Amino acid sequence: MPTSIDNLQDDWYQNCATYTGAYQSGRSSFIPNLLPQTAVQFSVYQTLEILHKRLGNEALRRALDPGETFESPARIHADGSWLKRSNMVGVNVRTIGSFWKIISYVMTLPASHDSIHLLPIWEPGVVGSLYGMVSWQINPEFFDVELARFVPALDSVEKQLKIVTNLLHAMGRTVGMDVIPHTDRFSEMVLTCPVLFEWVQRDERGGNPAILIDHSNLVYRYAEEAVWQFLKFSGAADGSPLTFTKDVFFATGPVTTGVFSLTDEQRQRMLFGYPHDYGGRLNRRLALIRHLVAQGLETLPMTMAPPYRGLHIDPNDYVLDDFGQTWYQYAFDKPQAMSRVFGPLARYRFYESKENNQNWELDFDRPNLPAWNYICRNVRDCQQKYGFDFMRGDMAHVQPRSVGVPAIIDEFYDPLLAIKKYVQASGVPYYAFFAETFLAPPDTMGYGNELDHLEAIEADSTLGDLQSMIVGSSVFEQQFAAYIDYLDTRRFAPNFTVMSADKDDPRFDEFYRTGNLFRYFTALFLTSMPSYVGLGFEVRNLHKQRSPNEEYTKLYVFQIEDDRQPDKVTHGPFIWGQNAEQFAAIGRMRVFAENIWLDIVGKETRWLVAPNGNLSDKKANYLAWTHAEPTGYVFVVSMTGPLPKTVPGIADGEIVFEEEGCRIYKIPHQES
Repeated sequence: MPTSIDNLQDDWYQNCATYTGAYQSGRSSFIPNLLPQTAVQFSVYQTLEILHKRLGNEALRRALDPGETFESPARIHADGSWLKRSNMVGVNVRTIGSFWKIISYVMTLPASHDSIHLLPIWEPGVVGSLYGMVSWQINPEFFDVELARFVPALDSVEKQLKIVTNLLHAMGRTVGMDVIPHTDRFSEMVLTCPVLFEWVQRDERGGNPAILIDHSNLVYRYAEEAVWQFLKFSGAADGSPLTFTKDVFFATGPVTTGVFSLTDEQRQRMLFGYPHDYGGRLNRRLALIRHLVAQGLETLPMTMAPPYRGLHIDPNDYVLDDFGQTWYQYAFDKPQAMSRVFGPLARYRFYESKENNQNWELDFDRPNLPAWNYICRNVRDCQQKYGFDFMRGDMAHVQPRSVGVPAIIDEFYDPLLAIKKYVQASGVPYYAFFAETFLAPPDTMGYGNELDHLEAIEADSTLGDLQSMIVGSSVFEQQFAAYIDYLDTRRFAPNFTVMSADKDDPRFDEFYRTGNLFRYFTALFLTSMPSYVGLGFEVRNLHKQRSPNEEYTKLYVFQIEDDRQPDKVTHGPFIWGQNAEQFAAIGRMRVFAENIWLDIVGKETRWLVAPNGNLSDKKANYLAWTHAEPTGYVFVVSMTGPLPKTVPGIADGEIVFEEEGCRIYKIPHQES
């Protein structure tokens, strides 16, 4: 009988005591045969009972105390290089509903998956995009009501996030946060600190098409004046007396005048209200946005890829929002192949402009210090509060210098580099940097050589783009061969990415109709290369035809309920895949890995049949490797078609594991 989800569910309910018993006693690092969709439906009591038996009473008590900080497994390292061998799992928390459910999901993962990357945790703005953060508040939608009822002390989303990172540390996992060098275009950060962003003024009066009338360096001062007049007219949202000047209010960093000392938090409360007054804060922000836009003031939208600069308003392309506000789209004056404008987002103004921005040129010798200090300080504060071990640097491929990567890298070369160093210097030397770059050709995603840029920003590892290619294709094998070369010749490690957590998208269906077991087997057992896989891959449907939107995790990165955008709108919760055969095969790989993991973890690879970038010298449709330090195991995996019955050079090996296209041999007297 073919394996089905129903079969797996029946097996679980009949044998769950045996499976959970192996995990609780420490005989297994995960709960085998537990479907992720079953795990995330555990009651709080079930999850806590399992954890109690697994961790012990004292460890669980400490981890559940938001006032405690459970030590990280990464604390033994002197720097972030540990990330270069990590097998990371990415989690879009929206797909499972709350931070708490991460814990039950991680129970389905073996210890070989040692790092958990959380997609953005911040309060979102326009279209609910996780990457369009509107404040430094933690996203309230990730609060677990059942957990708060069961443990009343965990009555805020902040406390719940803290105990989840504690528990993940107790379970032997490192935890990563997204660091985003941009915000929603009218975020609270934008409105309380206009100097940190680039502002423009447009005009559409008199029936004329909308045009930019001012994009000079000092438009942010007009925004400050408009915000100040709004505040004086409306009064402080928290009732504070406004007995100080505009310059004091907008000063970046603490400023003392008389008895007043304004912090970022005080400014936020005065302008918008108290952090957990979500409705009040939103209404104040919307009123202030209308006030600014009526004067033609708005932030410049974020751009991607060369030329980065030189924009104009497209008067024929606009969106009318639910509040009757018109939002015009921007376009490049001289676009290139990968040029993109992200209308809902604004990037921090990290540099001043040359010649009052007449020619849209940045002056890289004049950093806008308040922006650097502000984002470094806030990321550091978050890291310290919740105990994150690494950061995923969003859009790390941004390199806007047209001359490419400079010969000398100074402290203001890149904001993500500055953030990493700032956090490390604050007492977390092991804080690591996972860069979102795709290892694109020079001058494609950023100016210059992206490999040089990754070294310049001191990235420990990078996402890469193997997930965006068909296994067995010439481009896949060429790129994989290049990645192996980078491991030996570059200071960063490219990931063998199986599926990205924020790109499980209908556009990528063709990449996952074949080769899925190859992807997972290689990611798991190629111990010299880090790997990344998004939640849900283990049961992901093959999607031979376009499936409902609710089956794709990418479409939960934002929250679109507008049926005028049928390719993006979702109705209801994420729908887990039903690919029982893939789940069962991956489960068998995980169980076998448990038995040999301590023998192979962290070992350097010795290739027997390597990916061949020379397509004129194609000899095999499979790969084979062992380890430079003999472990007694040889791993063989097919990119296309079945494996041969015997693999040359392994005549005396015993097959100890075999799955479709995947095989492991035990070599009794292996020589290095």
